[in-house]
Amino acid sequence: MEEKKADEKEEISETKSEILNVGSEEDRTNIKEKRVRALTRIYYSNQKVQAAILKFALDREVVPRYFEGFGKRPDMIQYASDINGLVRKGATSFHASEELWNDPLQLSSDSTLKDLENLRKGWDFLIDIDSPFLDCSKIAARLIAEALEQHGVKNYGIKFSGSKGFHIMISGKAFPKEFNEEETRKMFPAWPRAICSYLMDYIREDYNRQASDVLTDIGAIQRRTKLSKEQLEEIRCKICGKAAKKGSIANFVCPICGMKIERKNAKITKRRLKCLNNSCAGVLEQVDSEEFYYCENCVDPENESLQMNSNKYPENFEKSKGVSAEKVAAPDLILVASRHLFRMPYSLHEKTALASVVLTKQELENFSPRDADPMRVVIREFMPENELGEAKQLLAKALDWNKGREVINKGIEEKKFSKYKDRKFENIELKGVTDDMFPQPIKKLLKGLEEGRKRGLFVLLTFLRSTGFSGEEINKRVRDWNEKNSPPLKEGYVRSQIEWHLKQNKKILPPNYSNDAFYRDIGLIDKKPETKNPLVDVMRKIRRYGSESF
Repeated sequence: MEEKKADEKEEISETKSEILNVGSEEDRTNIKEKRVRALTRIYYSNQKVQAAILKFALDREVVPRYFEGFGKRPDMIQYASDINGLVRKGATSFHASEELWNDPLQLSSDSTLKDLENLRKGWDFLIDIDSPFLDCSKIAARLIAEALEQHGVKNYGIKFSGSKGFHIMISGKAFPKEFNEEETRKMFPAWPRAICSYLMDYIREDYNRQASDVLTDIGAIQRRTKLSKEQLEEIRCKICGKAAKKGSIANFVCPICGMKIERKNAKITKRRLKCLNNSCAGVLEQVDSEEFYYCENCVDPENESLQMNSNKYPENFEKSKGVSAEKVAAPDLILVASRHLFRMPYSLHEKTALASVVLTKQELENFSPRDADPMRVVIREFMPENELGEAKQLLAKALDWNKGREVINKGIEEKKFSKYKDRKFENIELKGVTDDMFPQPIKKLLKGLEEGRKRGLFVLLTFLRSTGFSGEEINKRVRDWNEKNSPPLKEGYVRSQIEWHLKQNKKILPPNYSNDAFYRDIGLIDKKPETKNPLVDVMRKIRRYGSESF
């Protein structure tokens, strides 16, 4: 046995040197995979690692990852032999649900919300801190830990994600079984999402200030983010704290009669504007333009139909000092979706070959990825021993904050769209759309899904119909797509959805990219899109290719 482990260690060492001497990215990836697979065999044979994974797996859905892809769902592990068997089949890491289930194997992609409620026995609260920069993730993790303590939560677990982030966990025992006449176990993912958003808002000011102090190499940040220095800065409204929007005012003058006019957010084109003086035949000329910032939330005290702007009230707007940390390295705290999986404590990470090790708050500042060397791990308990109701104060404040935010956002939306209330829109007609015009999220969707297949079907049907494909072509493409799903949706459901969409006289547009449930939560988006909707991407390509427009 010892001789076998020595051989495996030697194999790991050999592949390390191979990676350093190989030129192409593809070859380096293949050798890296070889090294990770060699590492898994010796690492997961550690009985202490197995015990930590098994203890955390109790009542959870647990799914192995085979370097690039996940195993079948639902799944669970109960014995050390389960881990050994999966590793022999090629498993490189293990991922678990935040939710606790009466029987994880009863889960199904066809389960309704009511089915999930009946199966769910509870949930633990997980905060995923994932920034492009490890130092910024450390700052966010420490601030979140301090925020929890300030809200009465003294017990929490912290672990390294295995790459550039951290996971912080609070046991479900910390929350009351009922709150506001709602059964806590049924309020997933709504309550965890509200808490995550509240905590991000709670630490925002401190995080931006402290993270900006470490984001000092502007040139390197510009190269990495491909943003200009101006784009890396941020203006905030000092009244409500929300990020301000950028606008512009163009000033025009008529060279004949001298009439002057201002136009907000005017698009400068070659088209010439006639003087607004009916008795004058002159053409307006732009003399200058200036930028301003406005707050969608706050109104002009002298005219409530207008939004607060920096042109009139410069003292109410504040510019970030240097780089805006939230723009460059915003920690993504929202790892909250039903049946969402996260890397288990002491599981390996495929890209870094590091272990997801448990830390203390005091160890965060000096933590280095070298401390996550899988061959030197020290096993610690990740799940904290919370007292019943320990997080009640946190829950109450988060829900109150979230309720207030919903009121504010509703008001913003009403203001934004009130000017369109009498406007009638025509159906968008797109012709000549080809597969190479499809945006990346749609191309990714067409490869098939393991999660969110019904939401994926809605996106696909609305996209194909809006881009001018025939009913026959839509039916064929959807059937081909469903064959790639794991597992495929039931035939009856797919047929009924296709028929319903094709019967509608008015086109239903695909959801916007900002709708996380339809894109981010099912893995279709990895970074912030440049446009708002898949159709905008297609329109841009049609113009670029010179095809027939709409």
